[in-house]
Parts: sequence; C-alpha cells; structure tokens
Amino acid sequence: MRVLVVEDEQLLADAVATGLRREAMAVDVVYDGAAALERIGVNDYDVVVLDRDLPLVHGDDVCRKIVELGMPTRVLMLTASGDVSDRVEGLEIGADDYLPKPFAFSELIARVRALGRRTSVPLPPVLERAGIKLDPNRREVFRDGKEVQLAPRSSPSWRC
Repeated sequence: MRVLVVEDEQLLADAVATGLRREAMAVDVVYDGAAALERIGVNDYDVVVLDRDLPLVHGDDVCRKIVELGMPTRVLMLTASGDVSDRVEGLEIGADDYLPKPFAFSELIARVRALGRRTSVPLPPVLERAGIKLDPNRREVFRDGKEVQLAPRSSPSWRC
C-alpha cells in the first residue's frame, strides 16, 4: 500500500511515517498543502493521511482537489479539530475517515488498512480497435487520435 502523510508538525509526520513503514507500507511525507498537491499530481496513493491546518494550502483544499480530480485515493483526516461539527465538515468535503488527535497508533494503522482495502476497485479497460479508442472510465472516445464529441444521452422517443 502506498501512503502520503501530510502533516506540518515534522516530528509527528516522521513518527507516523516510521510506524506505517514498519507495517510494510510505502510512505512519502510532506509538510505543507502545496507539496501535497504536487505529490498527488505525480504519484498514485492508496491513502492520504491529511492534517487540516496546513501552511500554504489548507488541508480542506487538498481534500477537495483529490475529490475534484476523481482520484481513487482515500483520505484520512488526522487533525486536532475533533469536535463533532469539525468531523462532520471534514467528511462532507470529501474525507473518507476522520481521526482526531491525540490518537492510538494501532487505531491509525487499522483505519489506514481499511481505507487501503477500498482502493483496489478495478477500472474498466480502455478498448482499442481499428483506430477507435474508448475509455469508459473517463467517458472519452477517440478516432484516429482525435477526440469524438458525444451528445448527451437522451431517452428514446419510442418509450411508453
């Protein structure tokens, strides 16, 4: 499993990363939201462990971007903002799970593993034949390398 830890408190970020690595996970660490956006734009992560209060780009905006891009990455918000309203807000902006600080490390591991199990949904294959390429996941069609604009789907007029 590949995990990105995004936490501005470097000691905590490094401790979380070390613990996840001991659980045989591949872990990258960044300390601000801008670096997080850069990493998720380049690498595929199964899970992002994300603090909300980050410098440069707020953690909420990082989460929104992951959702906006339609990435299969799961987001676990790990933050000091632990009130019910904060947790609800975090989940509503797109986080898949929310763990307030302080936390038990064994619970963090269990939650990361649970989220990682959800990322392995296979995507439909890209179909290619006779110069036509169909990508059902992105809903794109290409003919001889040029995108074909499709009309919106409508109901047939012959239906009762």
